[in-house]
Amino acid sequence: MKNRDNGVLAVGALALLGAGVALQYWGLSVTAGLALRCVACAGLMVYALRTRSLTPWFFVMMVIGTELGFDAPGFAAKLGVFPDIFLRLIKTIVAPLVLSMLVVGIAGHGDLKGVGRMGWKSLVYFEVVTTAALVIGLVAIDISKAGVGLSVNFSQAVQNAPPPTHWDDFLLHVFPENLAKSISEGQILQVVVFAVLFGCALAMVGEAKRAPVLRLAEGISETMLKFTNIVMYFAPLAVGAAMAYTVGHLGLGVMLNLGKLLVTLYVALIVFAVCVMLPAALIFRVPVRGFLKAAAEPATIAFATGTSEAALPIAMECMEEFGVPRRVVSFVIPVGYSFNLDGSTLYLAVASMFVAQAGGIHLSVWQQLVMMGTLILTSKGVAGVPKSVMVVLLATATTFHLPEGPIMVLLASDALLDMARTVINVTGNCLASAVVAKWEGVFGEEQPMASSQ
Repeated sequence: MKNRDNGVLAVGALALLGAGVALQYWGLSVTAGLALRCVACAGLMVYALRTRSLTPWFFVMMVIGTELGFDAPGFAAKLGVFPDIFLRLIKTIVAPLVLSMLVVGIAGHGDLKGVGRMGWKSLVYFEVVTTAALVIGLVAIDISKAGVGLSVNFSQAVQNAPPPTHWDDFLLHVFPENLAKSISEGQILQVVVFAVLFGCALAMVGEAKRAPVLRLAEGISETMLKFTNIVMYFAPLAVGAAMAYTVGHLGLGVMLNLGKLLVTLYVALIVFAVCVMLPAALIFRVPVRGFLKAAAEPATIAFATGTSEAALPIAMECMEEFGVPRRVVSFVIPVGYSFNLDGSTLYLAVASMFVAQAGGIHLSVWQQLVMMGTLILTSKGVAGVPKSVMVVLLATATTFHLPEGPIMVLLASDALLDMARTVINVTGNCLASAVVAKWEGVFGEEQPMASSQ
């Protein structure tokens, strides 16, 4: 009953908002239109308060920020400091979080060698499909050019020197000479290289000496996750201020860019599902109709909640019932949540190029390929981080000296973008478990849980 009342309140507020926009657009009554929009914004705030969740606030503050930028552009122009504060806080998270989680992910998975063929087959499949997702995302955004014409620079945005373009300069630039210097300069790719080498070295150390260092890395990663949770409470205010600032400077035309981005992402995800996931299922002879039926419930949960973690238990259960042995499900799906987030990976490619286009920065094919390789590395291990794509996207922007302003605009519309990419994340991991089971020749060898009860 409460959920239905909240839904009615949200729909009513949106209807009032539409009526207020119509009154002003048709010139019937500017004052009445403004009053209706203010009442609608108040109603949306009540709705967000009653849901007791942070997610609705992103949408509500996006609407309020758009309204504020439209009706009070002079005041909205002074709000650029709030997105800047949020970006600074996110920057403090990126390096220690990526460093600690990669170290834990590499040194803490010493059992990958023990799982033998299933381990390397899973990783090969993960890398092939995530690379395909990146390519499709890059091609889609290069075709649509959704970010062209959008120029957003908050009060403290700084344009740095471009990254090295020659392959030898870039190769040298990848390797750190001083970890502290790499962190202070925001050279996340150097931090990633250090983390990979350090994690490999730590995995070679005896258990007695590895354990305390691993516990320290785990403690840092857990602390940074809590730090991220705290910072994210400031995110709705930053989103509202970013939308107000952007609309106040550029007008409502920014919504056209966001609309093009939304269409670009959804089309690219559909292309990925049809041209990558479906052929993978057919090549490995996964029963397509049965798989779609088994994956429907976890995909629905992922779409409704916008989080892959919420669908994890039911996804594992459904895949067991589908015929994937438990030992395969319990390895492939959890590991896939770090190494096989197809939807998020595709979105990162789209979003990174959107930011570059919005900043008027032309990236050559070589630079786009290098950025793609960077995304493959930086996106690993942050699946459990709230708004993890935001963290990875900001790390990529820092590495390639892209403008940071458009990232806040992306965060404002992230709720609509998140649902679709999360469905692909969950469905992709379900498919990966079925593919590995078929590849290993063990699909259907265990009785489904439902039939054994």
